[in-house]
Amino acid sequence: MWWRLTRSEFQKKKGEGNRASLKKIVDSGEVPGLIAYSRGQPVAWCSIGPREDYPVLERSRVLARVDDRPVWSVVCFFIAKPLRRKGLTLELLKAAVSYAKKHGAGAVEGYPVEPRTGAIPDAFAYTGLSSTFRKAGFIEVARRSETRPIMRFFIHRL
Repeated sequence: MWWRLTRSEFQKKKGEGNRASLKKIVDSGEVPGLIAYSRGQPVAWCSIGPREDYPVLERSRVLARVDDRPVWSVVCFFIAKPLRRKGLTLELLKAAVSYAKKHGAGAVEGYPVEPRTGAIPDAFAYTGLSSTFRKAGFIEVARRSETRPIMRFFIHRL
């Protein structure tokens, strides 16, 4: 819900309130993201949807729109601790592109982190790493911050 609410709304609903808000989205029939399963258990998550679903992006100077092209956005990932660093983020990212394509997206955008040096703590990599986006075929289209490129996967060229 971090990307869907104002900071004050997110803080007010912190914890159970945000979980209830996400459940309300799911109950409405909207798909707010994809879940990866292992042996029938959910183990990973990726938030994907039209950029307009994430108003925080519109208010960000660093992640502001690059152009007027309609895009879908991948804004965050969660991977269960025992399964991190095993390629699940890459698989979720590929699945997100496929899902967006099936729903008419012409491009998918991501806002990964590019660490200044080596590895970063998992808590700071929730938007993914730029190296993973590159492996999935994304290219950098803008950079307004040293560590935060805007990357796109072009499904259809204009």
